[in-house]
Amino acid sequence: MLFLKFTLLTLLIAAPGLLVSGESVITCDGNLQHLTCDTGLILVKSSVYGRTDRHTCNIDRPTSQVANTNCALKISTIAERCNGLRECELKTDLLGNPDPCYGTYKYHNTTYDCINGRLVVICEHGYSTLDCGDDSIQIINANYGRADSKTCSNGLPSGLTLNTNCYEKRTLSIVASLCNGRKRCTVEASYTIFTDPCFGIVKYLTVSYMCTPPPKEIVSCEDTTAVLTCGARRIKIISANYGRTDSTTCSSRQPANSIKHTNCYLPRTLNIVAARCEGKSRCEVPATNAVFSDPCYGTYKYLKVVYSCV
Repeated sequence: MLFLKFTLLTLLIAAPGLLVSGESVITCDGNLQHLTCDTGLILVKSSVYGRTDRHTCNIDRPTSQVANTNCALKISTIAERCNGLRECELKTDLLGNPDPCYGTYKYHNTTYDCINGRLVVICEHGYSTLDCGDDSIQIINANYGRADSKTCSNGLPSGLTLNTNCYEKRTLSIVASLCNGRKRCTVEASYTIFTDPCFGIVKYLTVSYMCTPPPKEIVSCEDTTAVLTCGARRIKIISANYGRTDSTTCSSRQPANSIKHTNCYLPRTLNIVAARCEGKSRCEVPATNAVFSDPCYGTYKYLKVVYSCV
């Protein structure tokens, strides 16, 4: 029996703030698309497969293959495979995307940011504990399989690392369900957890994640102002409602008939608060009918907002 010694590789990107830099890469169809972050982890903003001009990737191509410039298909494959990695190289002809314009020579146009986060690589049969201290784990991406021939290959015959197009599609959802919102979480690189996406190939588990503070909650009574603050981080609205859902909140000195209606919701509250606050480090939201409109006339209302700092 072949004895394999497995190691754990951990990369921590710890610069302050979320966004490090932004990049854009164009790759002619059939070539390798290479995304890389000198500092930070990849987070794809958009990937478009097709052709929108006659000049890109037109060398040695007949006019008929570059004439259609109204060909664009938004794809998710590159994001699914590259998000959360520091470096990602993909063979575009193995992505399996549908053909948006038959007969046209196409290219991939990918725009991505480099963000701060933590990347853990766990060789097969190994395990690691994700630890965010007092903060909460937020999984960026995860894959059990093999995307290159070098990772977790020490001492292995080359035949066990040849397949570099090995992805277990359920990895992200499994790891997210195990770890999201927890302070610590132990994950194992095992086919008993993820199933085997490429039999006969030695695999590894990559997990990228961020540590975010626990959500904050603020309640502001009608005709007062809610102040949301995140210091050096940015506001992410989780939920919000302007109305009344119980008879005790903001009830001091209020007549009974103004607090008895406890089924008062304004569905647009989340969008209104997000438009004012999302992405800012500080914002103010008046809890007034002038801002939200009146979802329940005669009821004394309040604004309740749950948000996180990312």
